[in-house]
Amino acid sequence: MSTAYDEIKTRLQGSMVALVTPMHPDGKVDYKRLSDLIDWQIEQGTHCLVAVGTTGESATLSMQEHSDVIRYFVKHVNGRVPVIAGTGANNTSEAIKLTQDAADAGADCALLVAPYYNKPPQEGLYQHYKAIAKAVNIPQMLYNVPGRTVVDIAQETVERLADIDNIVAIKDATGSVIRGEQLIKAVGDRIVVLSGDDGTALELMKVGGQGNISVTANVAPKAMSETFAAGLRGDFDAANKIHDIVKHLHRDLFLESSPIPAKYALHKMGMIDNGIRLPLVWLAEQHHATLDDALLRAKIM
Repeated sequence: MSTAYDEIKTRLQGSMVALVTPMHPDGKVDYKRLSDLIDWQIEQGTHCLVAVGTTGESATLSMQEHSDVIRYFVKHVNGRVPVIAGTGANNTSEAIKLTQDAADAGADCALLVAPYYNKPPQEGLYQHYKAIAKAVNIPQMLYNVPGRTVVDIAQETVERLADIDNIVAIKDATGSVIRGEQLIKAVGDRIVVLSGDDGTALELMKVGGQGNISVTANVAPKAMSETFAAGLRGDFDAANKIHDIVKHLHRDLFLESSPIPAKYALHKMGMIDNGIRLPLVWLAEQHHATLDDALLRAKIM
């Protein structure tokens, strides 16, 4: 049975960048650089943009800044590609407020990371996501990243949540193609299954995944968009050929916690200033040469 949310499901595919939030050296959001990054990403073929996800330093923006950045993001994109707004939180009322703000701003979809730190049980996860879906009329995407949240959304919980009309997708950042394939078999006829792990995303697409929410696309948007466009066509020979040029970045952009390496790389490329917020700090000098070499090998510099 078709629903009002089926159209967005067809648009949540390909290469989706989890964009950094550019900042001045004093840590204030640099909106001029943000608009430049948005334009560059769209010009390079990125299929969807994610505002204020983990890579966008959602954990260090205030709630007001969080909503302000999403509002600016949506306005500047101006319908050119879908905007997915990171609105997750580790308490449900805060997540509802952020999600409502994103809906009011005109975001196409909300990305809701599993509640971190407080380690809710599976029933708590189900009730959390159900409450947000009921409270806010916007397409919503589950986000499972146990390496950061220390809580894992079980497949059985995803299956229950997939019955809720405005839960339209899941970003699976477990890095397990086996788990992703099991999800696709279980819920792929109801919600879109996306990868949130650059290193395994193309392999997940080969078994039915629809795309990748990417850190690497911050610095190599054209290669990533071409890779996943080829994958969507079923041309995995072409996808592999393009992907081979940048695949080492999937490792080197995690030399330290994301988005530290991505921000260093974009600064090196002249795209952003060197602003980042504590407790994150600038990339340690011992990693500079490795990441510089990775950019050269990817033909970025």
